[in-house]
Amino acid sequence: MSANFSAPFIRRPVATSLITIAMALAGMVAFRHLPVSPLPQVDFPTISVMASLPGASPETMASAVATPLERHFGRIAGVTQMTSSSSLGQTNVTLQFDLNRDINAAARDVQACINAARSQLPADLPGQPSYRKVNPAESPILILALTSTNIPPAEIYDAADSILAQKLAQVQGVGQVGVWGSSSPAVRVEANPYKLNSYGISLETVRASLQSANADLAKGSLSDSQKSWDVADTDQLFKAYEYEPLIIGGTGHAGAPVRLRDIAEVVDSTADIRNLGLSGGHRSVLLAIFRQPAANMIDTADRVMALLPLLRASISPSLHLSVAVDRTTTIRSSVRDVEITLMISVTLVILVVFAFLRSTWATIIPSVAVPLSLIGTFAIMYLCNYSLDNLSLMALTICTGFVVDDAIVVIENITRHIENGMKPFPAAMKGASEIGFTVLSMSTSLVAVFIPILMMPGIVGRLFREFAVVLSVAIGVSLFVSLTTTPMMCARFLKHESGRHNWIYRFFEGAFNGLLHVYDISLKWVLRRQLLILGATFGTAVLCAYLFFHVNSGFFPQQDTGRFGGTIQAD
Repeated sequence: MSANFSAPFIRRPVATSLITIAMALAGMVAFRHLPVSPLPQVDFPTISVMASLPGASPETMASAVATPLERHFGRIAGVTQMTSSSSLGQTNVTLQFDLNRDINAAARDVQACINAARSQLPADLPGQPSYRKVNPAESPILILALTSTNIPPAEIYDAADSILAQKLAQVQGVGQVGVWGSSSPAVRVEANPYKLNSYGISLETVRASLQSANADLAKGSLSDSQKSWDVADTDQLFKAYEYEPLIIGGTGHAGAPVRLRDIAEVVDSTADIRNLGLSGGHRSVLLAIFRQPAANMIDTADRVMALLPLLRASISPSLHLSVAVDRTTTIRSSVRDVEITLMISVTLVILVVFAFLRSTWATIIPSVAVPLSLIGTFAIMYLCNYSLDNLSLMALTICTGFVVDDAIVVIENITRHIENGMKPFPAAMKGASEIGFTVLSMSTSLVAVFIPILMMPGIVGRLFREFAVVLSVAIGVSLFVSLTTTPMMCARFLKHESGRHNWIYRFFEGAFNGLLHVYDISLKWVLRRQLLILGATFGTAVLCAYLFFHVNSGFFPQQDTGRFGGTIQAD
């Protein structure tokens, strides 16, 4: 079976060379299009539902808003976890679904539950509860800081939200832009309860007066028998001084109407005064940039960096835009280190092959097979929608030792026949026929080791599935190359070496003979002391078991990303 498989490739070197070149080109093109990320893309099917009722206490939000929603959400199939948090005027319900649940179908179920629960929610709820699909494991790739020494935070936020966030959202690869650290401009009315009591005015009267005074309603038109005039004006108020003369109601001293400035202090402020952003010790507005799920993190960050001069030119010179956090710095370093390690591994493998085979062409052939197997793996990774991350690159680094085994076994068997006097072409045909099944069994046994990882459930299984698949694919590509390209090159380039060898060959030959002599002596010593060696083996196993339960464990090594977060709550 193996001879029938390898023989056509040995007889047709041009076709085999074209297949090899096509595999290499496909891998190189795919490598340029693979997204870069720190870890494999694992989408948590999570939906966040938000509802607001201005002025409601956290207890009211929990009982009147969150509870009806939770009752309906609990009937959705596939919900594994449901949490809710309520604060002043806001409630948030987070639904996490089973990993096999389709997020779009889950979103439709969530919308249906929101519609069903609408009749049980407060009648004065200003709007329908909204939802959005989120990935709790996704962190912003960049955080930009917008600061100023002479512009109020509300105006800084307005510039960030209305100008910068809009332009950043248009960048290719950017999925979402969050504006943190402040809120939109607003007018705050700080009523004096003592003055309200003296005038006999309630807070509800103040609220209703403000609502009716700040309404942009249709004005109608005026007409006679010949002409018609549309009345256009705005009733909206934007600044504190525009609110101060508003008549609230009742009469004050000397029969004058009570105005808003008589009972309250009206100031220009922000909608949420409990939202603070800091960068470099200065108050700032932060723009958190999230990438799209399949976007290249490094390319997206580079596009944003290239856009910074244009962004700075589109805002006031008094606003300073800078990069506060760049997560791609550690990712670039990690990926670069793994790539360098991969190249070093390939180089060391080639040098070791040369040290043992001591033949130029016998070293060149696996030097082609090993990189070709790794490059061909990139094409399969692209088809599987995988990314260049620490786990996939680690798999490629590990498999350098695996993929070279197939080529070495094939070369060694063909070289043995050539040294026995056969011509290179028949030696390649016979050697590939004899060793084909052995190479197939070797590769199959290596792939079988990773089957448990492929079957792992949960988040850990999703993360390491890419690692196992990449490693298995690399071994499979190596098997194909070893049964096609390797025997073809052996038939064309390997020669029978006779005569006096050079000093390098003689040096390694003497070293190998000395090593073999040492191994022979040590093996005889071990075989004469079987009980001692058996006891040492059991003792080592027991010590390993003891150390396994006493060594600190964790999911991933700790890494300083330069970013920290938290919540400060004061009584």
